[in-house]
Amino acid sequence: MTSLRELLRVGPAVDLKDIDPGTTPGLPGRKVTGKDPKAWAREQLASIGGEVAVHQEMLYAGAKASGDRRRVLLVLQAMDCGGKDGTVKKVAGSMNPLGLHVVAFGPPTAEELKHGFLWRIRRALPEPGVVGVFNRSHYEDVLVARVDSLVPERTWRSRYWQINGFERELTDAGFTLIKVMLHISYDEQRERLMERLTDPTKRWKYNPADVDARGRWTDYQAAYNDALSRCSTDHAPWYVVPADRKWYRDWAVANLVLEAFKEMRLSYPEPVFDFDAERRRLEADRAPAMAS
Repeated sequence: MTSLRELLRVGPAVDLKDIDPGTTPGLPGRKVTGKDPKAWAREQLASIGGEVAVHQEMLYAGAKASGDRRRVLLVLQAMDCGGKDGTVKKVAGSMNPLGLHVVAFGPPTAEELKHGFLWRIRRALPEPGVVGVFNRSHYEDVLVARVDSLVPERTWRSRYWQINGFERELTDAGFTLIKVMLHISYDEQRERLMERLTDPTKRWKYNPADVDARGRWTDYQAAYNDALSRCSTDHAPWYVVPADRKWYRDWAVANLVLEAFKEMRLSYPEPVFDFDAERRRLEADRAPAMAS
């Protein structure tokens, strides 16, 4: 199968209008799998999850046992209802919570506004050996801040090079960055918003501000185009995942994570103690005699 990272990676001239949110790049057809693509993708997700869990354990073990400084950071961005929460559940759900650090970024607090926009991001970075997941991220400061005019244009424009420098700093320090934009269509967003209104179990997710943001859809698409184009680099590329089909979205993101893990060439650390001596100690061990 062709690498999904190659298929979904975007370069310095991105236009989301050219990417159909309803497509399924890289997904084998029925002739190859012998199954309905949706059913096949869901079956594969479980298998991929098992592989991801093994790699995550090796990453965590390397940090704990041998001081390996490497770590992984999955960054998820999307329009409202784009599926960030669902992706976290499906893709990160197979991982051990002990080595997982999930952070959802909302509007900056009063304390966070006293600092530079990257301050709160740095505080949320995963420790060595840990997989971090950012539900929204530092890119909000060139998306929402731009569209809602929260800062002057010269300020948000200067953030592109600050972001690129920050991400270079992270990769130089042993981070593997997986930046994913979940790309949904205008019509699909409307359906998902309507579902939140009609399904009593999802009404808590509904926010009237999301409908207000729909009125600035074109502005947001332009902001995403610039963020993706200016900040997709060799060391921290952006991947755009067509996300109208949730089952494809989950399969694709899981594959992106697995491919990144495989490229890290992780392995379980060798013990630093005398293995044979410890084995002999345990073999000679006997239960203590019971007091009479």
